[in-house]
Amino acid sequence: MSSESGPSHLEVPNRRWRIAFLLGAGVLINYFDRVNLSVAHAALYTTFAISNITFGYLSAAYNWTYTLCQLPVGVVLDKFGVRRVGRISSLLWSIASFGAAITPSLGGFFAARLLLGIGEAPTFPSNAKAIGYWFPPKERSSATAIFDGAAKFASAIGVPLIGILLLKAGWRWSFAATGLVSFLYFLLFYRVYRDPVDDPGLTARERDYILERDAATAGAAAVPLPPAETASLGYLIRQPKVIGITLGFGAYNYTFYLLLTWLPSYLSSALHIDLLHSFLYTGFPWLIGAASGMIVGGWLVDRLIQLGWNADRVRRTVLIGGTTLGLGIFGAAYARTATEALIWISISLGGLSAASPVGWSIPSLIGPRGSVGTLGGIMNFSSQVSGIVAPIVTGYLVTARHSFTWAFGVCSIYLLIGISAYIFLLGRIEPVPSERHRAA
Repeated sequence: MSSESGPSHLEVPNRRWRIAFLLGAGVLINYFDRVNLSVAHAALYTTFAISNITFGYLSAAYNWTYTLCQLPVGVVLDKFGVRRVGRISSLLWSIASFGAAITPSLGGFFAARLLLGIGEAPTFPSNAKAIGYWFPPKERSSATAIFDGAAKFASAIGVPLIGILLLKAGWRWSFAATGLVSFLYFLLFYRVYRDPVDDPGLTARERDYILERDAATAGAAAVPLPPAETASLGYLIRQPKVIGITLGFGAYNYTFYLLLTWLPSYLSSALHIDLLHSFLYTGFPWLIGAASGMIVGGWLVDRLIQLGWNADRVRRTVLIGGTTLGLGIFGAAYARTATEALIWISISLGGLSAASPVGWSIPSLIGPRGSVGTLGGIMNFSSQVSGIVAPIVTGYLVTARHSFTWAFGVCSIYLLIGISAYIFLLGRIEPVPSERHRAA
């Protein structure tokens, strides 16, 4: 068969993957900014004399503004685009990290975390929208897994690296270091990112591949995206599929933020591990999560779909099965040794991380393409409400019960609700009818 008969996978240039790795680098740095707080728990206790409850509120401060921005950010993204919003947001989050490094008071530290939430709010909805632009559906799980896996990999390497820097130079230098790396990413994003319509390096062949057009429909002068239907915020939040994915992803993010903010403290206080080793041990479950997300949630899902397996069945199996494995966190509630705790937490994070790339690919798979940013904002709003609640509730429960048993139990109940939402509300992963189609 000649090359004119249609672009094959091997013949297509790979410019789109440059975008995927750019987005992954942004998420990696995002999470360096986030995990440095959990690493600095003991140092902040010494500097500002904070309690576990205050630390819970401080951990959630980032999520307050992050959450409040989600719904408007989705609308702003659909109006102004990934490129413009991404430039502004990456600059803001670098300023926030520098602010945390130099603040003289606890109030100033809270303000810096609030600004960080504003700056990083567009990241995941923006990435979901960019992946929808740059990748055909059969590659979106792999592309999404790159930036989603970066969130776990950041914790795997960020906690020990930032922890060592903190022990050697102090917590202010650890925040300054993440601020510097964030600013360098702002410069990189400013230079590299373009939407397909604006990218002069995107070939006609790769454009046709992204749009899944064959030789009969491909044209050299084709626009990068056909006219996109839209749906209003009010319409989307009433759809059962949207409710299902928001509940399910909310349960995922509750678990994620509980571990992101409290895992080093759990290992050091509940299992009596010294601070340096708690930093080092924390990286292991996150490394498992990063590998699981990339291999299972990304590569395996796309590979099975490309081999002809039913796409809906593959995605639903990984989404529901992975979230079910997340219940392994309840086993950690009764762990008596560090090894036992790390095994249970690794099972939990491994399962949830496999499900996460599938979840983040869903907005571009079920939403009207002109409203993917809005749908991503709805989904992330639910997630970040959980991100606010998880560290605060954990702080209160650990203070009241002097253990993490109840904290992990509440998390498990929420995961059961999320699994049910995936099964009974999300259903088949297929497009939500547009308002115009539904009206007709």
